[in-house]
Amino acid sequence: MTLVRFSTRGRYGLYIMVDLAQHAEEGPVSLKSVAERQKLSEHYLEQLIPDLRKAGLVKSIRGSQGGYILAKKPEDILIGDVIRVLEGPIAPVECTNISGEDCCEKTNFCVTREVWVKVRDSINNVVDSITLADLIKDTEKGEGEKVNLFEEEA
Repeated sequence: MTLVRFSTRGRYGLYIMVDLAQHAEEGPVSLKSVAERQKLSEHYLEQLIPDLRKAGLVKSIRGSQGGYILAKKPEDILIGDVIRVLEGPIAPVECTNISGEDCCEKTNFCVTREVWVKVRDSINNVVDSITLADLIKDTEKGEGEKVNLFEEEA
């Protein structure tokens, strides 16, 4: 079975954001503590943070008590925004990201392109309908599975 998959960049970036939201009341959060809690590589997380910071999703706080905080309220951060910052446009095939005839020589008569456009739009609608606050609320209720888009396959 072939799946549309998000890379570790998108999944781990989302883990960072959820962790920062869950521990916001503690002040700035170190990447080391995120890595330990989420059982992820701190070195890898360090590669993701600059993109999240440039996109205005997190802020860095310097100093001995420094770390990272969310730059916006959890209810103002869409899961789709986090994924697009780290993954780029969400699309099942390349031609759904390109408008006009630049996509391929079949653009004008491609019978399957509309299917891929609908798949792209459906995925984007889902990830743009879920906020960090939604994920946090569902994990507090023990219902995280309902919105866990990144569960590893067994």
